[in-house]
Amino acid sequence: MMRIINNIGLVFMIFIMSACGDEFLDKKPLGQLTSESFFKTETHAIQAVNAVYANFRSWEFCGLPYIGATDVISDDSDKGSSENDGLFLKEIDDFLFDATNQTFSTIWLGHYNSISRANQAIINIPAIDMNEGLKNRLVGEAKFIRAFCYFRLVQWFGEVPLVDKQLADNEYFTQTQSSVQEIYDFVEKDLKDAIASLPEKSEYASPDLGRATKGAAKGILAKLYLLEKKNAEALALCEEIINSNQYQLVPQYNLIFTEANENGTESVFEIGAVALQAAVAGPGATPYNMVQGVRGIPNLGWGFNRPSDDLVAAYEPGDPRRQATVIYVGEILPDGVTQVQDNPDIFNERFNQKAWVPAHAGLQDNGPGNIRILRYADVLLVAAEAANEVGNSAKALEYVNQVRKRARGSNNFILKDLTITNQSDLRTAIRKERRVELALEQHRWFDLKRWGIQSEVFTKLGKNFITGKHELFPLPQTEIDLTTGNLKQNPGY
Repeated sequence: MMRIINNIGLVFMIFIMSACGDEFLDKKPLGQLTSESFFKTETHAIQAVNAVYANFRSWEFCGLPYIGATDVISDDSDKGSSENDGLFLKEIDDFLFDATNQTFSTIWLGHYNSISRANQAIINIPAIDMNEGLKNRLVGEAKFIRAFCYFRLVQWFGEVPLVDKQLADNEYFTQTQSSVQEIYDFVEKDLKDAIASLPEKSEYASPDLGRATKGAAKGILAKLYLLEKKNAEALALCEEIINSNQYQLVPQYNLIFTEANENGTESVFEIGAVALQAAVAGPGATPYNMVQGVRGIPNLGWGFNRPSDDLVAAYEPGDPRRQATVIYVGEILPDGVTQVQDNPDIFNERFNQKAWVPAHAGLQDNGPGNIRILRYADVLLVAAEAANEVGNSAKALEYVNQVRKRARGSNNFILKDLTITNQSDLRTAIRKERRVELALEQHRWFDLKRWGIQSEVFTKLGKNFITGKHELFPLPQTEIDLTTGNLKQNPGY
């Protein structure tokens, strides 16, 4: 924890500086900003929360290790790229990793950095003399992000340290883990606070689209309730989102992930990104598109996160979502003119089309594509899953069939409405629908864990999955060492 939090003051100020507009930069030399002179004005409060969002775009939060910890480790994708590239991801793909694998230390660092920035905002903004409505909203945004980060961490690692304050010097190495239930309870409280203070999406002015909303907080809380098997509560929250009339499905599935639909009608929450007009990556860009981009001409991406054979086989005949998800060799890219060339260094290459972006300023690490975190289709499928679990097959079918109807478009010969009413069979159908609808959007590992079927799925695929061990990631060995044993390693590692 020392490595993560001790440097956060410096990192925090650096990101504030990079996120500030020209007007602010012209007023005060950057070097004069300190913890004593900050958190004094409304502008500072806005910049502090902007800095929390900014970390979402970092390598530690959305780079290659994140793809490894979500897609590559699941049955949706393989490592990709060439055989000897990114061997740490090969360990993830094959379940041959240990606590020293950089995947775990990287995502740990990224999420705790975001938590630490959120803590500083939550603690310090209330004392600022400023508009009370804006103050409450900004604190709500920071609480949403803090809850979101802990929700991921607890699903990945189980028991983790619960830090909700700025640590004193003598507290860095003394952190211990909180129970899973304590983390759940903390996430629930933060999200409820966020729901109470955040506006609906339509209440934001256009420049603020992409900030956390009431609907986003309800959506993540519904997922927490689903994880806790509080299915009635999850369904109720989803129906609040549905009945709010804030969201609707994009008519064509293949248009969801285009620039035109960033923060569009289907977007409940996404990470914003922009390619700045520079030769190198700027603070608005992410590595997300680069690491999954077509390797070689034309995209010069890294080619990781190859859609798996198992995923490709999961689609029903004619399902257009497969074509919208997978890029094949010889295919004309969405720009309409560029053909994917065969790369002899990569076996059976395929790529994630949802991460594709057109030509943009700078190099590939200047990634401009927003990262979809929560879509309205996801909310509908959570509602369908929860409704089925409480025995309401009619509602479950209503919601899942909305998703299938959008996917088939005007082709009434494919993706017929489901009519299953048997709870077990409908459960299987909804789970399959989640897979093909949300493929390569970094949900699958969390779904398999929630359903308790990781061992079944990976054993069938011949993976080296060890029941009782691989359901959780190991805590990074660096963190175990820094706390001299205060943090306890997960079983089997």
